[in-house]
Amino acid sequence: MGRIVLQYLFPFILPFIAYFGWRLLMARGQGFLKDTPWYVLTVMGLSLSIVSLIGLALVEGGSPDGVYVPPHVEDGRIVPGRVEEP
Repeated sequence: MGRIVLQYLFPFILPFIAYFGWRLLMARGQGFLKDTPWYVLTVMGLSLSIVSLIGLALVEGGSPDGVYVPPHVEDGRIVPGRVEEP
């Protein structure tokens, strides 16, 4: 669950948190939701989510030359799938 929040929800919600924090400090809560640029915040959140997922795909993962070993059972325990070096 924590991984899902960090990878998908946090990058999307980050522009909203930053905007509302700035707005709360500057306007002291007056007309808080009235002039909110929802479209811009949504586009920024989606863009940040896409960039973070592309970054994770480039940084994490196995070698393209590696051999995929699927999940299997060893001694009654499930061993997760992995990519091994050739």
